[in-house]
Amino acid sequence: MKPRLLLGSLVAVTTLAACNSSDQPPAPAVAPTDVAAVQTPPPDYPAELACTGVGGKSVLRVVVGPQGAPTDVSLVTSSGNSQLDDSAITRVREWKFKAATRNGQAVPTTIQVPVSFNPPDPKPNECFAIEERVRRGG
Repeated sequence: MKPRLLLGSLVAVTTLAACNSSDQPPAPAVAPTDVAAVQTPPPDYPAELACTGVGGKSVLRVVVGPQGAPTDVSLVTSSGNSQLDDSAITRVREWKFKAATRNGQAVPTTIQVPVSFNPPDPKPNECFAIEERVRRGG
């Protein structure tokens, strides 16, 4: 074998061996996860509004903290009725989430949550009493 070829082969083998001589294997990559809803009971829908056909959709900005609880809830888009918006905000503050993660650690995440209020159809029996009371001025 020629000396140059032998020297080149020796350098290549030494270089490759150095690449594999780390003391610890590389840390496995931890895939990120998104926030996930766990407990999301619906908001209270004031019967007077539901029975009179008042509905809408509130869109809320929710910051979900590392413990999975909302740390900030604010109104992005109104339903058109402040009672419905307030009911949505109050209930969403009580919701529970599984926090998002990055590199295996829980992190705060901001999401938008639509909350819809759809008047019932057919109307529940309680609506007739409410409508009668409203008709009589009470």
